[in-house]
Amino acid sequence: MGLQVSRRSSDQLGSRRDQVCNGFCFAGAFRRSELVALDVTDLEETEEGMRVAIRRSKTDQEGKGEIIAIVRGSVNCPVKAVKNWLQATSIAEGPLFRSVTKGGRVGNSRLTDKSVAGIIKTYARRLGLNEADFSGHSLRSGFLTSAARRGASVFKMRDVSRHKSMDVLQSYIRDAELFRDHAGAGLL
Repeated sequence: MGLQVSRRSSDQLGSRRDQVCNGFCFAGAFRRSELVALDVTDLEETEEGMRVAIRRSKTDQEGKGEIIAIVRGSVNCPVKAVKNWLQATSIAEGPLFRSVTKGGRVGNSRLTDKSVAGIIKTYARRLGLNEADFSGHSLRSGFLTSAARRGASVFKMRDVSRHKSMDVLQSYIRDAELFRDHAGAGLL
């Protein structure tokens, strides 16, 4: 049993879900499996943004859990987007990201990690990019590379990404800073 919405808004509902899913995945540097495992009860809005409980992840198989922060955005606010998604769908409990039928029915079951990968590829194609260059990991990678380019502290990046290995996290920074303060600048 799912929530039925009007036909007019149903066409937009799946698209809205996909946009919120992409934005939230980027903002939290989530792994696909972490994103689709989120329930409404894992979210807590604060003045600064949103606290998100990740109950289990690739690097936390025991399920100790971690809390990350999603900051409010001035251009595209992931906190506002999630709140609007929940309001538009009247989702009050259970899975955060769910299937939406063409008829406008919001399902009760959560999206799969493969669904998220498909959403990312679809949006890449719509932007005129080669979808083969994108995967479910692209938004996580994109967050870390973008944060490094903006000069974010590696420790603050790690707070969001939850990397256990600094070597793996360093690879994102190395890519982002490849030309910054290059030894050959001004010599060639």
